[in-house]
Amino acid sequence: MSHDPPPRTIRIATRESPLALWQANYLADRLRETTTRYEVVLVPVSTIGDRDRTEPLRTMGGQGVFTREVQRVVLENNADVAVHSLKDLPSETVSGLVLAGIPKRAPRYDAMILPIDSDITSFESLPGKARIGTGSPRRQAQLLNAYPDLQMAEIRGNVETRLKKLDVGEYDAIILAEAGLRRLGLADRISFLLEPPLMLPAVGQAALGIECRDDDAEVIDLLEQISDAETKAEVTAERACMAKLKAGCHAPVGVLCSMSEKTLSFEGVVLSPDGRQRFQVSLSGDSDAPAELGQRAAELLIEQGAAAVL
Repeated sequence: MSHDPPPRTIRIATRESPLALWQANYLADRLRETTTRYEVVLVPVSTIGDRDRTEPLRTMGGQGVFTREVQRVVLENNADVAVHSLKDLPSETVSGLVLAGIPKRAPRYDAMILPIDSDITSFESLPGKARIGTGSPRRQAQLLNAYPDLQMAEIRGNVETRLKKLDVGEYDAIILAEAGLRRLGLADRISFLLEPPLMLPAVGQAALGIECRDDDAEVIDLLEQISDAETKAEVTAERACMAKLKAGCHAPVGVLCSMSEKTLSFEGVVLSPDGRQRFQVSLSGDSDAPAELGQRAAELLIEQGAAAVL
């Protein structure tokens, strides 16, 4: 008679927004592809950032507003892994958790979305004092740096809610992440992309960060199997820069780190919230030492005076 233990169930803690559920189901599918040894289930979690959809994120504590409660479910052993949009995950590690899984990143630029009946085809065609919906200080500052007459307006809610607000005329345009729109099957709503040098993405943008308990060797091994080395090197450099700057994930900081063979190319920008002051850096380094490259980029930005606007 066999006395093999029953197969373990891997429980994925996730927010309940459509995009978060897409990410959690993507992770579940990847885990199922990797091994048939486990059952995989989702554990929905409500966060303060989901419950309060009117208050600007930066006034709600900014850092970790979408991640803290999901992390706590894992720490309390009510789930085994937490899946996050990596751009929402603070760069400081939470005691008891480890960032063990970083799958291949999706397209990482920001997208400009215009009302469904608009015939505008470029940024330059927008009216002079166009009302742009985005709650991101990074996006606001970079756009104001280039187009100081724009009117920046806070916007909250999930992707579908924001699109409805745009289409009923509350905004002339809104900005959303290209990756999120593509993941939700809404790529047809992208009017045009906001690419460098106009707009650098957020730290970790379009990447997923998967945490588990730091003593769960079995799950750590499983998450390492679905990680992408190139994405991991890029986001390690980006997050090291953010940590060295002592900037939160809602700070006006943009980065673009890309890997070619064994070289990482890093561009970084820090702006004052009104976009008037801009500090930027461009450098490259060995992909085997991504954290050192990110830290060096931050040091160069600090030498220019960036700390004063953070």
